[in-house]
Amino acid sequence: MSNEQKYLNMIGLATRARKTTFGEEQIIKDVKRGQAKLVLIASDIGLQTSKKLTDKCTFYQVPCRKMIIDRDRLSHAVGKSGRVAVAITDEGFAKKICSLLD
Repeated sequence: MSNEQKYLNMIGLATRARKTTFGEEQIIKDVKRGQAKLVLIASDIGLQTSKKLTDKCTFYQVPCRKMIIDRDRLSHAVGKSGRVAVAITDEGFAKKICSLLD
């Protein structure tokens, strides 16, 4: 199994465990509240949305990673259509996904 498949599986597991949030506004709320432990951004996200999310993550010191996968692959991993970003709200999942991305 490729590393990419491993972290996509972890994102899927985190989603099934209800440890993820979606949608720009909800992700930003979780970042501000300190609930987001990691924010993942698809490679084909819009520039404005990407900048907004990365700026918020930088300001609130939340790790933020731009992935090499596009929105279709991310959406498939979480079982929801049209997802370009996901916040992981569990420390354990966040650490594991970070280790797979490094």
